[in-house]
Amino acid sequence: MAFRKALKRTAFLGSGVVATVFGISQLIDYKKKQMRLAHAAAEARLKAPFAEELPTRQAQLETLRNTEEFDVLVIGGGATGVGCALDAATRNLKTALVERNDFSSGTSSRSTKLIHGGVRYLQKAIMKLDYEQYMMVKEALHERANLLEIAPHLSAPLPIMLPVYKWWQLPYYWVGIKMYDLVSGIQCLKSSYVLSKTKALELFPMLKRDKLVGAIVYYDGQHNDARMNLAIGLTAARYGAAVANYTEVMHLLKTNDPQTGKEKVCGAHCKDVLTGKEFDVKAKCVINATGPFTDAVRKMDNQATQNICQPSAGVHIVIPGYYSPDNMGLLDPATSDGRVIFFLPWEKMTIAGTTDTPTKVTPHPIPGEDDINFILREIRNYLSPDVEVRRGDVLAAWSGIRPLVTDPNSKDTQSICRNHIVTISDSGLVTIAGGKWTTYRAMAEETLDAAVKAHNLTAEPCKTVGLSLEGAKGWKPTLYIRLVQDYGLENEVAQHLASTYGGKAFDVAKMAQVTGQRWPIVGKRLVSEFPYIEAEVMYAIKEYACTALDVIARRTRLGFLNVQAADEALPRIVQIMGKELDWSQERKTEELEMARKFLYQEMGYRSRSEQLTKTSEINLDYQEVVRYKKRFHKFDKESKGFITTVDVQQVLDSINVHIDENSLHEILNEVDLNKNGQVEIDEFLQLMSAVKKGKVSDSRLAVLLKSAEETLDKRAPVAVDRSGGGV
Repeated sequence: MAFRKALKRTAFLGSGVVATVFGISQLIDYKKKQMRLAHAAAEARLKAPFAEELPTRQAQLETLRNTEEFDVLVIGGGATGVGCALDAATRNLKTALVERNDFSSGTSSRSTKLIHGGVRYLQKAIMKLDYEQYMMVKEALHERANLLEIAPHLSAPLPIMLPVYKWWQLPYYWVGIKMYDLVSGIQCLKSSYVLSKTKALELFPMLKRDKLVGAIVYYDGQHNDARMNLAIGLTAARYGAAVANYTEVMHLLKTNDPQTGKEKVCGAHCKDVLTGKEFDVKAKCVINATGPFTDAVRKMDNQATQNICQPSAGVHIVIPGYYSPDNMGLLDPATSDGRVIFFLPWEKMTIAGTTDTPTKVTPHPIPGEDDINFILREIRNYLSPDVEVRRGDVLAAWSGIRPLVTDPNSKDTQSICRNHIVTISDSGLVTIAGGKWTTYRAMAEETLDAAVKAHNLTAEPCKTVGLSLEGAKGWKPTLYIRLVQDYGLENEVAQHLASTYGGKAFDVAKMAQVTGQRWPIVGKRLVSEFPYIEAEVMYAIKEYACTALDVIARRTRLGFLNVQAADEALPRIVQIMGKELDWSQERKTEELEMARKFLYQEMGYRSRSEQLTKTSEINLDYQEVVRYKKRFHKFDKESKGFITTVDVQQVLDSINVHIDENSLHEILNEVDLNKNGQVEIDEFLQLMSAVKKGKVSDSRLAVLLKSAEETLDKRAPVAVDRSGGGV
């Protein structure tokens, strides 16, 4: 009864909105159709010099070296930087872009994966009557709709549930979410709605049911951020921009303006990081779009300049997909310390985050154990007690640095609105700073408008609204079926290729090797539990991948989804790239070390290893110790105090279980803390204690020994497959 009364009150409050939306729905559909037709016509008039085939990285470097002068040089290959390059190139400006690392190697690949206006920003705008924040939300919602349209293969609407545990919050949150719909206008993805407790638990069965009143579901967009960043950059290259990753700006070039006598920025002295060769890139206008490193480039222009960015670190974790429904996210609007936590399905896993803490600028941010545990605690508050949230289930973790624009004297980064600013220095350096992923296109448009005006460039109006990105042409929701039928790919692999490469998926499929099996006919996986195939490594080179790290982190997302799986795939990735790029054995070794360092430091592998160390406490009761020692001694038949692969293999052979020697070495190496080729009894007890406490989950050795012990008693064969493992 109470729920029905609350629902009636909320329905009364929003009846005008609902009626209005219903009454103009046909007009909205008509307007959207007209907009799409206008965008298609405008795009058809644009010329793409490299529509058929992208120039190689070497060809791009030659263009950078040999072009007498560009109109625009963009520094930075994140979302904003490539957005500026695409905007400039489509305005018929001679455009260059350099990035000292890989495209999207920084903050742009480490987001929450949402394309959104910002529900919490709208709340602040209303509560504080802040018109600036309101306009920021409105702009972001417009950009959200545009991004979903121009890259439908990489993005999609996602329903997000806001669970309500107090009756008075139901109308409060409902009105706020309806305002979010209203501000979206004709770009509203789908109308939000209220759910009863029963329906909420039906859609999100992992949710904590105690005191649950109901829930509100609203829609935002979700995307593959690194692939989206790359798609924008590749589109800029197709429209003629000379773009090069691993090209570092060493210093800015300057010349005296004959009219004013003042120094003017006229380009940059660059270095190819991979070869060490240095060269100048001349340009009429230089744009600084370097995110957290904004002030470093500004100080190249003028050492005395005041900082305008205050960096903030946001940590995310990835846990198994069974923690959330396949197509429903969750929003915790008020965590224990006032932050907002998203809990979202992504790439068949679950992503949770983010934190918000002041940090120092570094190219290699590391996720802290305190932040990981904070997110896990908040997850526990919203999930059913039946769902054990274990530290060992964290498959990957990363930290991204937000380039917040602020007063340098400000101390509280959590209250800072992520607005962007465009500044032009006395020497003409154009800087775009702040903002958010969703508004990259609008930020680029504003930046180019300012650059054109300040430097008197001859340019056409902005054409990026509705401009399709790499892979969008030819994509349809059913494209994956053609991949299955035409090439004999697995259904899961075909769906992955379609949603990653769009219309370009056929180019990847053509590179796929025959498996030699009845099914699938082509498409050898890099690791068994993920749909990434070997052909993607070869195709990644065409997309300017230069290192194995580029492949595991940004061309595929394996490093962000499961660090153990990424680590296992690395040797094969290096082998394929080494053959394609003619790497020496020394280079292959360096690639493996560099990629594994990235996984260890920046993707949470280090945190995993710290869950089980030589000094880990054994927290088991007497009966547990006796049980586990008994299990151990079934393999250590000679009572040596340790087991080796030979011991394990002998037991497995006796029960008709066969595991290849390399896999067996990997299984034992996960627990071999001394790295002496054997697992000692204390190491095994430390493992079982860590499993008990949830710090380690799905340990292959623990599962193997337990299964073998049970089989020895029953004398029946048992199959042992690789389990997920956590960090």
